[in-house]
Amino acid sequence: MSEMNTNIERFRRMASDDPDNPMGHFSLGRELLASEEPAEAIAPLKRVIELDPNISKVYQMLATAQLKLKKAGEAAETLQQGVRIAHERGDMMPKNEMIKMLQELGASVPELKSKGPTQQVGEGQVVCSRCGQVKPKMAHAPFSNAQGKQIHEKVCADCWREWIGMGTKVINELRLPLADPQAQKVFDQHMKEFLNLE
Repeated sequence: MSEMNTNIERFRRMASDDPDNPMGHFSLGRELLASEEPAEAIAPLKRVIELDPNISKVYQMLATAQLKLKKAGEAAETLQQGVRIAHERGDMMPKNEMIKMLQELGASVPELKSKGPTQQVGEGQVVCSRCGQVKPKMAHAPFSNAQGKQIHEKVCADCWREWIGMGTKVINELRLPLADPQAQKVFDQHMKEFLNLE
C-alpha cells in the first residue's frame, strides 16, 4: 500500500472514529484531493465547513475539487464564501489564491472592506504571512533550522502563539507520534497551512 493510501485510510478511520473532529476530515479531504479523487474529497471538505466554517484553506480545496468535477458555478460560490472568511481572519495566502481562481473563472470577486491604513515595518516587527498585519516578531526563531528562520522572519509573535495552541490540537486529534518522520511531515504541513507559509 502506498504512503498516500496509508494516510487516506488513517484519516478515514480518524474521521469515522471522531466525526466531530475537523482536523480528521480536513486531512482526509486533502489526501483524497492530492490522490486525484475529487469526488471522494468533497464530503469530508464540506464536513469541515459544517464543523468549523473559519478554516479558510478548506474553501480553496473544496473549490479545487469542484472544478476538477466541472462544477464551475459551485466552485465560484465556494470561492466567494472562502474569500470573505479568509479576509475576515487575515489569512492572506488562501485569500489571494482564491481571488486568483475566481478571476480565472471569470466570476465576481467579493468586495472587501479595507483593514485600515498600511503601516511601515519598524525594528523588531514583521509583516505577518498569516494575519497580513505589521506586528512584533518573536524574540528568537522557534527552531534552529531553515524552517525556524523562515517562521521568525514571516510570522508575528501573536500568530505563532495561536499556532502553539492549534499545533497541540493537531498532535492530539491526529494522534501524531512526532518521533515518526511521516507524522512530523503531517504536522509540518498543518503548520505551514495555518501560518500561510509555502
